[in-house]
Amino acid sequence: MEVAENLTWPALTCESVLSETAFHLRSTTLTLKMLEDGMLRVAFALPGQLEHLQDLATRYADRHPDLADLCLIRMSELYPRHALITVDTDFRIYRRNKREAIPTIYPPNR
Repeated sequence: MEVAENLTWPALTCESVLSETAFHLRSTTLTLKMLEDGMLRVAFALPGQLEHLQDLATRYADRHPDLADLCLIRMSELYPRHALITVDTDFRIYRRNKREAIPTIYPPNR
């Protein structure tokens, strides 16, 4: 909760992350409500990013990234002033623009 208190809303996301969010929360209703309430905003159009996503998939093939990871890496390139909020420690390895660390916020105790 303390992470959420310090955010500027809406948080930007992609559809792949919304699917994972609904799965982990075990609630599509809550996930859709966050969109409806303006807490989250889809700010990524996957079809226009296929070449970049394929390049990232190849680069990180040894880590077996899922589609949400690839989209978030790409979003960090498109929105460089935003930090990524995640519990996924692979983001300590992933790089945007091939060599830049991705600014990441981990919830406490991560």
